Amino acid sequence: MNKEFAELKNDLIIRAARGERTERTPVWVMRQAGRYLQEFRQFRQKHDFFEICRTPELAAEVTLMPIRRFDLDAAIIFSDILVIPQALGMEVQMVASVGPVLPKPLVIPQNINDFLKQDIDVEKELSYVMEAITLTRHKLEGKVPLIGFSGAPFTLMGYMIEGGGSKTLSKTKKWLYEYPEESVRLLKLLTDVVIKYLVSQVKAGAQLLQVFESSAGFLGPKLFNQFSLPFIQQISSSVKQSLTDLNLPTVPMIIFVKDCHFAIESLSHSQYDVIGIDWTIEPSRGRQLAGQSVTLQGNLDPCALYADSQQIEGLVKDMIESFGTNRYIANLGHGIYPDVNPDNLAVFVNAVHKYSQNTDI
Repeated sequence: MNKEFAELKNDLIIRAARGERTERTPVWVMRQAGRYLQEFRQFRQKHDFFEICRTPELAAEVTLMPIRRFDLDAAIIFSDILVIPQALGMEVQMVASVGPVLPKPLVIPQNINDFLKQDIDVEKELSYVMEAITLTRHKLEGKVPLIGFSGAPFTLMGYMIEGGGSKTLSKTKKWLYEYPEESVRLLKLLTDVVIKYLVSQVKAGAQLLQVFESSAGFLGPKLFNQFSLPFIQQISSSVKQSLTDLNLPTVPMIIFVKDCHFAIESLSHSQYDVIGIDWTIEPSRGRQLAGQSVTLQGNLDPCALYADSQQIEGLVKDMIESFGTNRYIANLGHGIYPDVNPDNLAVFVNAVHKYSQNTDI
């Protein structure tokens, strides 16, 4: 497919990610293409979840749904972090009212050899994601940038061992204590795939990249520093070096690590341009930990979107005043919930526009 894309008309989020001053704060929302939208629910009645992920035309259509409805400053490609375990040979099912289920999880280290392909052609196995990115870039016509993403190694490992979501991640943490060397081996395998996957997304047209380490809060500082941080750091450094070697732009990279106040300072030295923080930390404390040389993203409580319009506006105003309008990208502190009224998301987005005008520009 021709990769001569339209000129970008709104680069607010890219400039904010790089620390440049912006005339207002950019805003997007994690899971913005999803079940809270009636049009997405209707779409899902006709198409299986992973059918959408694997069909570029369908993935592009869903990616564009929130861009048509809301004045957002970025699109994020519709996909799922678990396409990586699928590419490695694991079955993943999306079960209604349950979420992702991996019927044959990793139980013992020998399963790494038994269940997983050890050397995959990432561009081939996940070609449908790259095709969706390229197609979506064309369909966006330069309106806003397109974000590509991946799950981080530890988060992926958790799903592959637990067989789905977990409230404790105890099976996975048991591996860390009982099989530390084999755990590192699995994390290295996943890290190599994530690096190739993200580089391929930029080659396909992604203009920013986000890495989701959504399960790292289960670890605590010691385990995080041993089994998460080194691999997160390797991803950022290797992706940027690979892009340089390929004469491709080193696009801004975002790391989102949930429930990890203890990790923010370390992450500020990990070569990511943006750190996404959840709603359980004061913006001022997040800034203190991150320092002045990194952009912050977040962090409204997703449940705040159940409030009335006046409350949402007030919460957004407070959030922006706390973060300031520079080196900041407005977002929720996690993904939007499925039963949120889309009108309330519009209030959130419009309030960001209203209260984040930078009069110094």
